[in-house]
Amino acid sequence: MSLKINELCVNCDVCEPACPNRAISQGEVIYVIDPARCTECVGHYDEPQCVVVCPVECIDPDPEFPESHEALLAKLARLQKEEP
Repeated sequence: MSLKINELCVNCDVCEPACPNRAISQGEVIYVIDPARCTECVGHYDEPQCVVVCPVECIDPDPEFPESHEALLAKLARLQKEEP
């Protein structure tokens, strides 16, 4: 399941560089997570790094994008093939 940043975000800028898949970017008001790039850090770390570094705990699972562990690994493989 992709993650999403909720309205508690204070734009502290720590989540974006922590994401190994470059899924996080500055939105119009708060940071946003691209569900096409978010793998919850599966294949990189044991837990999502954005959640680990977030000082206000504003990152939640996104129920609009349910994915199994296997689907997240497949997404990671696709993303790695896209890398230059």
